[in-house]
Amino acid sequence: MALSSPRRTPLSDQVIAQLRAQITSGEWPVGSRIPTEAALVEQLGVARNTVREAVRALAHNGLLDIRQGSGTYVLATSELAGVMHRRFADAGQDQVAELRAALETSAAGLAAHRRTPRDLELLDGALARREAAWHSGDAEDFVQADAAFHQAVVAAAHNDVLLAVYADLGEVTREHLRHDVGPELIAERYIGHHTILEAIRDGDAQRASVEAGRAIGACGTADV
Repeated sequence: MALSSPRRTPLSDQVIAQLRAQITSGEWPVGSRIPTEAALVEQLGVARNTVREAVRALAHNGLLDIRQGSGTYVLATSELAGVMHRRFADAGQDQVAELRAALETSAAGLAAHRRTPRDLELLDGALARREAAWHSGDAEDFVQADAAFHQAVVAAAHNDVLLAVYADLGEVTREHLRHDVGPELIAERYIGHHTILEAIRDGDAQRASVEAGRAIGACGTADV
């Protein structure tokens, strides 16, 4: 999605809308660093103060994270996602695990019944990227890839409400994954997800749910 120069006032609202669109469309994925202030000024054709105001507004709403000396990063895809992240920032990891289990086991079971050939293609790709991220040795890349695989499972359930709720909890689940994965990837803590995909591919809802729950329960404790 190309950024265009806003034509109506107030400029700050127009810039906020354009930056939000870059985030919600996926052009700027969660975890990515957005263009620098200078680059945004050039692309949008507005004053530096206008860009700064828009970025601060989106940071206040929880979509962006301004990190001094590093840049500004996408934190969430919607205001509600930002609220969820702040609301549950101090939640116990065991409680987040239980929430993930409730959502992801249900989603996996539904996906086994409803997945389409296209869903299976997307799941195959997501699993391959997860494997590649693990072998890269980059913990944050692995967290993002693992989260994307689980998101693809939820999407394959074809329940728009479930998908929206899960997406809004995205940063909460990624924090849980970071806690389990740790700062370094350790072979003994690897949890394979091929069994989840195979159960979905086979149309076995019960097995898909069990495997999804097992993966969450085993996170950080065993080698699968």
